[in-house]
Amino acid sequence: MKGTLVNVAGILGGSIIGLIFKKNLPAKYQQTVMQGLALAVGIIGLQMALKTENILIVIVSMVIGGLIGEFMDIDRWLTSVGEWLTVRMGSKYGSVGEGFITGSLVFCVGAMAIVGSIQDGLTGDASTLYAKAMLDAVASVVFASGMGIGVALSSISVFIYQGMVTLLASSLSGFISDVMIREMTAVGGLLIIGISLLIMEIKTIKVANLLPAVPVAAVIVLLWP
Repeated sequence: MKGTLVNVAGILGGSIIGLIFKKNLPAKYQQTVMQGLALAVGIIGLQMALKTENILIVIVSMVIGGLIGEFMDIDRWLTSVGEWLTVRMGSKYGSVGEGFITGSLVFCVGAMAIVGSIQDGLTGDASTLYAKAMLDAVASVVFASGMGIGVALSSISVFIYQGMVTLLASSLSGFISDVMIREMTAVGGLLIIGISLLIMEIKTIKVANLLPAVPVAAVIVLLWP
């Protein structure tokens, strides 16, 4: 869990710096920086998605995961939390809900979140999460400068998600394989591409409803002939 705690601290620290910049950075600069970061996020997602060695596993995972996500309506629940935070904290803190949702998805879906948390749970080696903490700190500076304090609140999602993965990995160490991690990473990459499209406002995608595709990929690897 120590890697996750450092990761949370990095997001909070980066968000504080971003909020300081937000007060002094004109809106047009914030928009350009956000668009540039969105493009970078898209490239990261593409690199992750191309790691798959069986595209059928990715396709089936996305289909089944999407059906599960729509049934659970994760996007609606996440949006409701974001709207509640915005109303609760007021507009003076920026779009709290948008920052919370975007930060939660970007910081939780990536390969380093999955691989790093599993590695921390299996071996106690948190080096991957330490590296992720530095990257997330930089990203949170940019996100918070454009979206406000909601990005800092996404650290709660990171703590819960990565903490659960770490604890689960430590209890299921005999079942997790490199193939599972690779295909889960590929599916996560597709979701990150979806996030980049959302940030650039190109297409509205219910990325949250596709989140179950990541664990579904692990199950499919176990069952794949």
